[in-house]
Amino acid sequence: MIVSAFYIRHKLQDYYSSSETGNLSKLIWCEILGQSAIDYYLGKDITISAKAEYELNNILSRLCKLEPIQYIQGEAHFLRRLFKVTPYVLIPRPETEELVELILDRIDPNSQILDIGTGSGCIAITLAKELPSARVAAWDISENALAVARINNERWETNVCFKQQDVFDYHPDGIEQYDVIVSNPPYITEMEKNEMERNVLDWEPVQALFVPDADPLCFYRCIASLGLKVLKLKGLIFFEVNRAYGAEIVAMLCGLGYKNASLKKDISGNDRFVIAEK
Repeated sequence: MIVSAFYIRHKLQDYYSSSETGNLSKLIWCEILGQSAIDYYLGKDITISAKAEYELNNILSRLCKLEPIQYIQGEAHFLRRLFKVTPYVLIPRPETEELVELILDRIDPNSQILDIGTGSGCIAITLAKELPSARVAAWDISENALAVARINNERWETNVCFKQQDVFDYHPDGIEQYDVIVSNPPYITEMEKNEMERNVLDWEPVQALFVPDADPLCFYRCIASLGLKVLKLKGLIFFEVNRAYGAEIVAMLCGLGYKNASLKKDISGNDRFVIAEK
């Protein structure tokens, strides 16, 4: 079969914006077909085998159903590393990269860290790689998600301690103590579903996305209350948050007795991160 970048763009153009079509077609051309970016921009034709044709058309068919390319490839980039992803875990977002960078700028390299709602493990594993002297633990309620995280733990040769745990059903033993808690919990309200893209709604794990309209701060309140019991004095808590509720989360933390609670914006100018000290 003879293939060109135009053929790929043509197959996708009815399903994506022009910029998304361009990004996806270039990715397929360069990363999947192994061709050069120069040939992509020149519109060069190439000949591919029957097997490659089958694989290409399978990828295009899945993309036309709005399946995220990261799930099709089975991996996603996060702070210069590739992490395995499946539909059991959220695809890592650039905002979460910013969260990790904030943490790295603020914490002691020898910290004991707990990541709650770890998903693919991208936060915990990145912290473990960047801070070799730190001790990192990570929880998730989903054993399927933890299976993915453990694969990433092996891939990057880190020693994160993963545990299946429902944060709403955790009873501290008085022994576990942490310098840092980080969490990017579910924070999209049910009423926001109508504003979301189908490639998220139809494919990413609902359990990791949504919170009830009646109690959008439920995870933050639970984790903050837990932090009062398991964080060391002056320990830090880091949250990624829904931009609509940042101020409320800061107020909630102050009400619980946390100090120096602050709200920070992401690179797009949205209220996205909350930091507080026990």
